[in-house]
Amino acid sequence: MANCITRHIPNTVTCCNLFSGCIASVMAFNGNYTLAISFIIAGAVFDFFDGMLARLFNVSGPLGKELDSLADDITFGFAPSAIVFSLFKEVHYPDFLLPVADYMPYTAFLISVFSALRLGKFNIDPRQSSSFIGMPTPANALFWGSLTVGAHSFLISDSFNAAYLFILVVIMSLLLVAEIPMFSLKFKSLAWKQNKVSYIFLIVCIPLLVFFRISSFAAIILWYIILSLLTKKRA
Repeated sequence: MANCITRHIPNTVTCCNLFSGCIASVMAFNGNYTLAISFIIAGAVFDFFDGMLARLFNVSGPLGKELDSLADDITFGFAPSAIVFSLFKEVHYPDFLLPVADYMPYTAFLISVFSALRLGKFNIDPRQSSSFIGMPTPANALFWGSLTVGAHSFLISDSFNAAYLFILVVIMSLLLVAEIPMFSLKFKSLAWKQNKVSYIFLIVCIPLLVFFRISSFAAIILWYIILSLLTKKRA
């Protein structure tokens, strides 16, 4: 009986991730960006624990792997797409974009498409067991949620417009599948030498989180990308 229950715990946690992503999407379509990113963060927490619980109970299996990817594409692919879709409805459109203003919001779903490609690639790529190739989908989702919450007044001002938003969608989507090594925060030990990059990353992140809270994630993800690129160059 106990074994039967423990076998289903990781998949239940994964389903909580998916459920969080569904709620985040609804909140995003309603323009409630703060609740949207809050449920994305909740999904990220569930996503962290489902794999850990599967290893703890030794119940890893193909169903869990497939379910995890499906849940991730909702929470970290579709939900940020919904955020950007709603943002496209609010941003300023210069005159030359007015003829396509009704269609541009749908380009937000490029995030969902490239997130699915990234997740599928991750599942079959043996190089990504201890680090990443391309930006992880949770990082991309947190970037969009945090940017929209923290810089909303600027994003809907005349200083910003739909063309800039579209360019940003394309850049962030391509980063998901780019052949760029990005470090993981998995610690095999606490030694400085083996985890120097992760420690440097966290040292900068902690004050950002303390002072700016949810709004800090966009800056943290940019810092993550920059540090990954600097580490790649040095390597």
